[in-house]
Amino acid sequence: MIEVLLVRTSLSRLASRPAAATLLAIAVAAVGLGPAASPAAAATIPAGAGSYSDSRPAGTSGPTTNTGAPVTPKLTTAARDKPVPTNDWWSSLAYQRYGDNPYSTPMYGHPLTYQAKASGLEVGYPTTPAIVGDGRQYEYAHKADLTVGLSGLNSPDTKADAWSDWTVTPYWADGSRTFRATIGHGMPFVYAKGSGGDARITTASAPTVFSDQGNVLGITVAGHHYALFAPTGSDWNVSGTAITAGLGGKDYFSLAVLPSTDALATYKKYAFSFVTGSQVAWQSTGGNVRATYSLTTEAKEGTERGTLQALYRHQWLHTTDALTPYTYVSPRGTMKVRESATFTTSQKNNGVVPALPASSGVDKARLTGYLNEVANASDPFSGAADTYWTGKALGRLAQLVPVADQIGETATRDKLLGLMKGRLQEWFTAGGASEFSYDKDWKTLTGYPASYGSDTELNDHHFHYSYYVYAAAIIAQYDQAWVADSAWGTMIKHLIRDTANASRTDSAYPFLRGFDVYAGHSWASGHQGFAAGNNQESSSESINLSAALVLFGSATGDNNLRDLGSYLLTTESEAITQYWFDASQQVFPASFGHDTVGMVWGSGGAYSTWWTANPEEIHGINVLPVTGGSLHLAREKAAIKRNIAEMERENGGPAQEWRDLLWQFESLSDPAAAKAKWDGVNGNYEPEQGESKAHTYHWINTLNAVGAPDMTVSGDIPTSAVFSKNGTRTYTAHNHGSTARTVTFSDGKTLSVPARSTATSTGPGGSNPDPEEPGPSTGNTFRLKSGGVLTTATTDPAGADTVASADGVNRDGTPYRPTVYEVKKVNGKVASGAATAFRLRVDAGTKVGLAPQVRVSYDLTGDGTFDRAETFRYFATDPVNGWEEYTQASGVQAVTGSLGELKNGTVRLEVWNALGSGTSQVQTGTDAAVLKIPYV
Repeated sequence: MIEVLLVRTSLSRLASRPAAATLLAIAVAAVGLGPAASPAAAATIPAGAGSYSDSRPAGTSGPTTNTGAPVTPKLTTAARDKPVPTNDWWSSLAYQRYGDNPYSTPMYGHPLTYQAKASGLEVGYPTTPAIVGDGRQYEYAHKADLTVGLSGLNSPDTKADAWSDWTVTPYWADGSRTFRATIGHGMPFVYAKGSGGDARITTASAPTVFSDQGNVLGITVAGHHYALFAPTGSDWNVSGTAITAGLGGKDYFSLAVLPSTDALATYKKYAFSFVTGSQVAWQSTGGNVRATYSLTTEAKEGTERGTLQALYRHQWLHTTDALTPYTYVSPRGTMKVRESATFTTSQKNNGVVPALPASSGVDKARLTGYLNEVANASDPFSGAADTYWTGKALGRLAQLVPVADQIGETATRDKLLGLMKGRLQEWFTAGGASEFSYDKDWKTLTGYPASYGSDTELNDHHFHYSYYVYAAAIIAQYDQAWVADSAWGTMIKHLIRDTANASRTDSAYPFLRGFDVYAGHSWASGHQGFAAGNNQESSSESINLSAALVLFGSATGDNNLRDLGSYLLTTESEAITQYWFDASQQVFPASFGHDTVGMVWGSGGAYSTWWTANPEEIHGINVLPVTGGSLHLAREKAAIKRNIAEMERENGGPAQEWRDLLWQFESLSDPAAAKAKWDGVNGNYEPEQGESKAHTYHWINTLNAVGAPDMTVSGDIPTSAVFSKNGTRTYTAHNHGSTARTVTFSDGKTLSVPARSTATSTGPGGSNPDPEEPGPSTGNTFRLKSGGVLTTATTDPAGADTVASADGVNRDGTPYRPTVYEVKKVNGKVASGAATAFRLRVDAGTKVGLAPQVRVSYDLTGDGTFDRAETFRYFATDPVNGWEEYTQASGVQAVTGSLGELKNGTVRLEVWNALGSGTSQVQTGTDAAVLKIPYV
């Protein structure tokens, strides 16, 4: 199947292999892809000094099915003129990639999964991961628990009827019946509307009814609990695997997946508050990025307009909004439920700088020599012809412009700028060997020559165009006239509108084509035509676009564009941290034997790439390109160390092929180790094709001099960064504006930055360079961190987690829906005479009779079996608002097993309410939220 996979790729850098061109040609031939019929005569559309075509170049193709037939969006009449956001979690509703499937492939909304078929919508809730592909992939694959539709529905196809930021409404019609079902990310409900038949639920196996209230039915199918809601006055009838209800002249009904059977009453409250839309709003001020996620609803019965939303890990880690005790399983770890139509997240702005600051670590003469190797090369673009490889070459040059400027090599700087301008102008002028073409059906701008399905499958536009926008941002830093709308800026803005359009009313391009605001990251496939859903491999190239928006918006004075870039980068950074690198070690299944994935899928993740199993590239693909937008990776230094260690284990030794990328990655956590590897080679290596010796030398040696990025401090403009070494912080910021300004950092430091300049200063401060690394080297005391983590870090913000109700049952001694905190890969020897100790702050508010209780468990070898468990007596809270201290002094209630040496072990702390009927709170992120283990 390799030929088919190569054509379906969302990103296949096959040209990094000698036989790439041959392989791709075989792949195209294998599935019958060939040129489309000759297009009509093309018109040229002016765009400032540039232009694009309204018709594809002769001999090229646009979007096709897998057999090479042209394809147009599969939309209802009502949606036909609305730009469709390809590269989404539900894109197969609109893009019929496979001619024999006019419905959809599996769609992963989380917690629910879906697939359209002739009789309606399959709904599943996968809760058990499978490890496939020789242990290289984990997946929670779609498996239908039930199908929701109408009696007799037999539609010839399914179309996209309406959509908003993270919801979509597919549509079925068979001549007698019409059916719509609104679904979305984080939505435990399916909101159905239909005409011409009764509501019909077909279950995969005979259901067990646990509650029958007439129009409200609770059933269990395949171990999962669902509630079915028909209009008041209706009655559900169960006959084998068929469940039907007359709608009594109404056209609506709904269903929900329940976290437990006792949640039915809560979910019933919102059964008829139908979601009609979803929208995110963001703002970036004072070094922080806030985002509010809102659902709009319509009350089909009564007046209730609220709803329930399941938040992904990257969201609930950064919200202070109240959450219920309800949770769901997902491929992204635990989802937590909020009882509201809105929630807000807040994160520190991850800064982007045009270049690392000037430092004493860089030898000017040596760097000048490396710069000249690039600037004076016979072909600085290395033969690049298509959009992706041209972009890579532009990115390579763009990184060197501010470096040359920094050391006073202005002639080299200007030569590099001239090379970039010349190549961009070729692409931005229609009618030449390279150009951009607008597709009015798909409302997209595609560059030709295209590559990796950017034309025939609408893949990867954000990857390819990120380099063009980044190059333009660097040009704008030095030549404002070149990026004016009357010059070449209009074409750059077309690329931005194609990939990251902030407008929901633009008739030419969709809102945020590839960025999934709720999932927190982009998707690469334009058709989403896989059983595993959509996918994204190179999360770092998606970040490259966000960083480019920050720089381009700053350089052109477009603060809205700058702030969009900050929102996208900061959001996706946390998604990468959690879902690609599993930095908190709370996402990947325990049975998945890897610390990172090369690709995230709707159904899970894979330790792989589209084109190779080489560990260097599996790890490196989520690093490249290394730029001033890569600093965000330094937030989780322990994860970087684990990542590098795994690569070297899998590789059988240090990197050889993509060594420069991985050195630069390592330098974000351990600059000295990276420099030692650079020095060991002394420049005698072949750079990765988007890299240069000049940039790698400057990057590694600068960080060795100023220290790794200190992500505990942020500046009040997004083009700033802080580094820390041996107790000294280095502050840097670039001011793109025309007047001087003062940048204020979150630790109180101020920095005066002249107009259109970079400034750098130093001062005392700095954190442990490796605050997250557990084990003997960092002590035996762990803080509780929201998100279920025990950490040695002392820089996390204070917060609080909800502890679930005991539901009126005595739970003394037995954890019931506990709030769990863990740390993995701990090593240590038992300390003589020591004992487990903890200090927690708990609060039951004004609730009476609650009793938080703690159990601490030790898995000595990390094999998933806990060898020792210590249960402490509960703490009786008072019914007065305010924190109370709960410690091990309450006494040990029960102990099982024995302590022993921790070798790559796991330590777990569980908190639950032993008594009462209300929830309580436990504090996190402070010195009053700690566990001390008896180890040295």
